[in-house]
Amino acid sequence: MRYGICLPYMKRDYDRDTLLAWCRAIDAGPWDSLSCGERITGPTCDMRILLGAAAAVTTRVRIVPSLYVLPMHSAVWAAKEIATLDVVSGGRVTVTVGVGGREKDYRAVGASFARRHERMDAQIAEMRRIWAGEPPFEGADPVGPVPVQAGGPPILVGAMGPKSMQRAAAWAQGAYMFSMNGEQHEIANMIRMADEAWEAAGRADRPYRMAGFWHSLADDAAPRLHQYVHDYMKIAGDEIANLVAGSMTRASEDAVRRVIDDYHTLEVDEIMFVPITADIAEVEGLANLLE
Repeated sequence: MRYGICLPYMKRDYDRDTLLAWCRAIDAGPWDSLSCGERITGPTCDMRILLGAAAAVTTRVRIVPSLYVLPMHSAVWAAKEIATLDVVSGGRVTVTVGVGGREKDYRAVGASFARRHERMDAQIAEMRRIWAGEPPFEGADPVGPVPVQAGGPPILVGAMGPKSMQRAAAWAQGAYMFSMNGEQHEIANMIRMADEAWEAAGRADRPYRMAGFWHSLADDAAPRLHQYVHDYMKIAGDEIANLVAGSMTRASEDAVRRVIDDYHTLEVDEIMFVPITADIAEVEGLANLLE
């Protein structure tokens, strides 16, 4: 099993020193990958810039955008950004894509929220054409740079429903599955959907299984975890935010260890740990637990 960890890109107190401390600790630790998600509204830092910086100051771990909300972007521009990240990292990129669910983020950047699943299918095909050196239109020059990884980085899909998984089976190498509280039955259901979609698509390979969850090993972990999840979910209304936040339990070493054991039982290929504070204690605590 591989282990990855997500940068705390959503924290208001995130700064250069924090970024460098996390990247250096991750590259020196028991980690296989480093990730960062994408949000537009709110106090978040930009995913692409953070990961570019991370690629430059690390030498070993894979760099994982998780995830590009692809229909908010130009496919050509995304292809150029991802190829550039692959060059800067020396071929260490695995990219996760999805449609997201925050209409306000789409509106903020002037992108349409409609038919986003269909648009993403077409965008993947266009990105691969760009990475293969085809010009974006007749008479144009090809769009560089050429990715270090032949054909472009591996692509995972962030999908939670059977229809989304079925669409992705045509073009993804695997799936990034997320259970907010690291529930075994939720990940098991997503693995089943992915396996069934791959089989229905006539594929001989098994989908790569990356699975994440929210947690904290920092001081005052439980109340901070609850507050983080409430703030994240308040877009759905206070009642749902309170309900979800109250269900979060992964705020101790024992609670996190149980998720690791459960994901191992499910034959997850890679756990993506998603700490909810910017405290370096999150990285150190997890490294100690894993070692």
